Amino acid sequence: MPCENASHALNLTGSPYHHSVVNSVLLGTVGVVGNLIALWILYRHKSTARSQHVSVFYVLVTGLAWTDLVGKVLLSPMVVVSYALSRSLCSVSGALCTLFAVLMCFFGLCSMGILLAMALECLLSIGHPYLYQQLVTRRRALLILLGIYLFCLLVCLLPVAGFGKYKQYSPGTWCFIDMSAKDPAHKAFSVLYATLIGVMILAIVVCNVVVKINLLKMYILSRRQKSWTVSFEGAEQRNQTAAPQSRHPEELDHLVILVLMTLIFIVCSVPITVRAYINANRSDSSDEKAEVLDLMALRFLSVNSCVDPWVFIILRTSLCRALVHKFSSKVCFTRNRRPSLKTLEVVAPHMTTIT
Repeated sequence: MPCENASHALNLTGSPYHHSVVNSVLLGTVGVVGNLIALWILYRHKSTARSQHVSVFYVLVTGLAWTDLVGKVLLSPMVVVSYALSRSLCSVSGALCTLFAVLMCFFGLCSMGILLAMALECLLSIGHPYLYQQLVTRRRALLILLGIYLFCLLVCLLPVAGFGKYKQYSPGTWCFIDMSAKDPAHKAFSVLYATLIGVMILAIVVCNVVVKINLLKMYILSRRQKSWTVSFEGAEQRNQTAAPQSRHPEELDHLVILVLMTLIFIVCSVPITVRAYINANRSDSSDEKAEVLDLMALRFLSVNSCVDPWVFIILRTSLCRALVHKFSSKVCFTRNRRPSLKTLEVVAPHMTTIT
């Protein structure tokens, strides 16, 4: 039971758990407003692209924004009410504590799963375009989202069925997996949850690295092809064709968004993963310092859904996108130069032979 041996009064002062309701309200408000703005940007993009095919990437991003928004809307009021009543979640209801823990685990795991789907979508679209065109559709993306939700829900309901345990954390406004449980089954569930997050983080990082390598290869190939076009058709025609940095702009935008979101997920999710493994091998379950670290890891996990939408909002501004494209062109390409006289002299005999 989540309220077993749990305090029923909030521990707000005179302890390392000192926390203010203002912080919870601020985080909840920032998360809700950010996700609402992100959804508005996504739906405006959809309305302006009616004549075109809305990418699967935007379907997945929309699913991520809705997931984060619903998570904030459901979880934040419980924390605020707990502070307003000066009572812990367990004192209100043991079922409320269990519900909070299930939702906390569910939305944390769902967000990571959707990010992994975004990484795989980006990998297929860049590295295997023909396979991508045959297999990836918006309808299948929606089915994948549904599958992620069902899988995460089943995993998070395992403690309700007896495999794993939820408990209340100080100051009494948080309930999550009991990461210091001594029962082998409960300990196994804590390690399982941490392992799922760790494996998904590793898979996302690998996908991002492969996508970046594929993009660099495509840009280098495009540059070489256009350098030959310059040699045989002249510099003026070269300037009229699309610049290499203008190739695959959408994929580049997707990659930047994905990389930054991945970094945020790593920063916010790794602490809870590390704490789960440490607690699984810890002998003293009543260590106050360890409980403080657990609480910090839980707060990191909750911050993710607040920061994520604002990263998307900032990256969708025209100024930021222009800076990203300009930076990528400087990193990936040499400056466009007209062919020198020496180059033309070398190419001229070949052009005569061809004619």
